Amino acid sequence: MKRTLFTEVHDDFRAGFRAFVEAEILPHHDEWERQGRVDHTMFKAAGEAGYLATAVPEEYGGLGQDDFRFNAIIGEELQRAGVIGSGMCITLHNDVVLPYLLDFTTEEQRRRWLPGVVSGDIMGAIAMTEPETGSDLAALRTTARREGDAYVVNGAKTFVTNGLNADLYVVAVRTGPGERHRGISLIAVEDGTPGFGRGRHLDKIGLHSQDTAELFFDEVRVPAANLIGEEGRGFHILMRNLAQERLGLTVSAISAARAALTWTVRYCAQRTAFGRRVLDMQNTRFTLADLATRIEIGQVFVDRLIEAHGRGELTSEDAAKAKLYTTELQQQAVNEGLQLHGGYGFIREFPIARAYLDARIQTIFGGTNEIMREIIGRGLEAAYGEGSR
Repeated sequence: MKRTLFTEVHDDFRAGFRAFVEAEILPHHDEWERQGRVDHTMFKAAGEAGYLATAVPEEYGGLGQDDFRFNAIIGEELQRAGVIGSGMCITLHNDVVLPYLLDFTTEEQRRRWLPGVVSGDIMGAIAMTEPETGSDLAALRTTARREGDAYVVNGAKTFVTNGLNADLYVVAVRTGPGERHRGISLIAVEDGTPGFGRGRHLDKIGLHSQDTAELFFDEVRVPAANLIGEEGRGFHILMRNLAQERLGLTVSAISAARAALTWTVRYCAQRTAFGRRVLDMQNTRFTLADLATRIEIGQVFVDRLIEAHGRGELTSEDAAKAKLYTTELQQQAVNEGLQLHGGYGFIREFPIARAYLDARIQTIFGGTNEIMREIIGRGLEAAYGEGSR
């Protein structure tokens, strides 16, 4: 089905970014997978080419293109090329971190951070999850006590994407000890601040080139001028931005499912068994037909949500539905695709094998799919109960 989401400007942007991936990421992806992180020079090159923080206004060095379709193109092209692990430093920076630095900062903070965020001199990360708290953000224990013109931060974070390479961390902290939601604030911690340290480089089963790390804060004195938004409003800000984060995951998931289908169709078209192409066998065609249908339907839904987001109408419920549907479809696509590759599906040189491992986290991060079901479930009565249309 022909997509109507993009204009010629977006098509030109896609062609440029596809060329960037082919020149700057693909030749190094295997090496970065082995070393467990990308070279910061690639991220800097992305900034120089105009692929970082496109929504930032021109006065701070950005393109002034507050249009999530550019973000979507980047996510789609990374999955198409099978290099999402190496490219996630870009999508995390653009989709997840940037809204905090753009929408909830002071003028002084914007002038201090945004030019570097655009150029690639500052790679962003967000630190929410803690060793003993996952989806329950209100239970976080990292504290920040006010002392004069500074906050003193103590605690630990884990599963931090860009944890090793980042230069600026948006950290969720507890400033109100006796409160759950209203006691949470957000503070930007800059690399090199005394008392701030990185822990283990976490050994994941997939996304090997995407650096994930633990962070530790031991009496870290952060200027009060680094507070993002109002004190005690951190949880509200986090919830507001999670819809876009989940939309980004949704774009990535549906694109990964399409890539898996593409690789599998091409493999089955050239592979023979019992004197016939595997693609000519009824079970193969039926399996792939089901996947193709679900992917096309899912793509329409995702495109509609991108349009809604552009109008400021994306709801947390719709983002949760999309994240639930597309990430589980991605699991099915890579699983069925690997099966149809036979033994070669278990060999890492085939993209379907790497995609199978990379995909597993999708139903977990950004809020587990169990949490997505809870969010959707809370709105069922309003949407379908008595009095609804």
